[in-house]
Amino acid sequence: MSTDRLSDRLAGHQPLVLGLFRIVLGLLFTSEGAATLFGVLGRQASPTGDWPFWYAGVIELVCGALILLGVATRSAAFLSSGAMAFAYFTEHQKDGAFPLQNGGLAPALFCWGFLLLVFFGPGSLTLTGLLRRQSAPSAASPGAREVPRWGRE
Repeated sequence: MSTDRLSDRLAGHQPLVLGLFRIVLGLLFTSEGAATLFGVLGRQASPTGDWPFWYAGVIELVCGALILLGVATRSAAFLSSGAMAFAYFTEHQKDGAFPLQNGGLAPALFCWGFLLLVFFGPGSLTLTGLLRRQSAPSAASPGAREVPRWGRE
């Protein structure tokens, strides 16, 4: 198989793979927020109002859920990317220059993963797309428009 044919074949799956990437990233980020705020998943809860950890937990929980569902994805990903950059530079970089040295691998990966979503969008499998599809006029009605499967934001 030539590289052009392989590239064309893979390109057709980009919205689905991007949607799955968004779902996994959102689920992981939501679990970070839940662990920080509620003390689940083997982590102790951060006291309410504790700067910056409690506020980061709120961002992680809310933005992670929005990203997971594909609602306001670009905005939530932008805020999340910034929060993770802030976490990396204020909490981790003082312990070393590289993420493996300073324990900042997760914030660095989250930061760049969310930045990817800011620029490429949510992909397919979004709640927004599903709701838009359900409210779209049926194909038999005049003025009907085609909506991609599970839409794009």
